[in-house]
Amino acid sequence: MEAGVKFVAVDMPEATDMTIHILASVAQGEAKAISDRTKAALAAAKAKGTVLGGLRRNSADIHALGNAKSQKVRQERTAKWAVDLLPAIEQAKAEGAVSLRDIAAFLNEKNIPTRRETGEWSAVQVKRVLDKAA
Repeated sequence: MEAGVKFVAVDMPEATDMTIHILASVAQGEAKAISDRTKAALAAAKAKGTVLGGLRRNSADIHALGNAKSQKVRQERTAKWAVDLLPAIEQAKAEGAVSLRDIAAFLNEKNIPTRRETGEWSAVQVKRVLDKAA
C-alpha cells in the first residue's frame, strides 16, 4: 500500500484500499490480543508453580534414554517368551531329548516358531532360551 502498487485479493475482488486497511488493522489487533492472552496464561501458570518448558537435554541424551527403555522392553518380552517356551522344552525332555540338539529337533518337528519366527531351531538357540528362562 505504501509502495503504490494496486492490490487485488482473489477471494475478495471488490475490496478497496480502505477495506484492506481495515482488515489488516483488525488482524493486527487480534494478533496483539492473542499475544496478551498467552502471556497472561503463562504468567498465571508460573504463579501456580507450573514448570514451564520441556526437557532440555541434548539429542544424544534423549536418544540414549529412548534406546535404554526400548532395550528393557525387548528384554522383558524375550524373557517372558522364554518362560512360555519352557513347557515345550520339558515335553521334549520327557520324550527322550537329552542334548540341546535333540531339543532343537523336537521344537522343529512340532513347528514351534523361533523368537523371530524365521528359520529352524539350533542347539545354540535352545541354550539361550534356557539361559533367559533361568
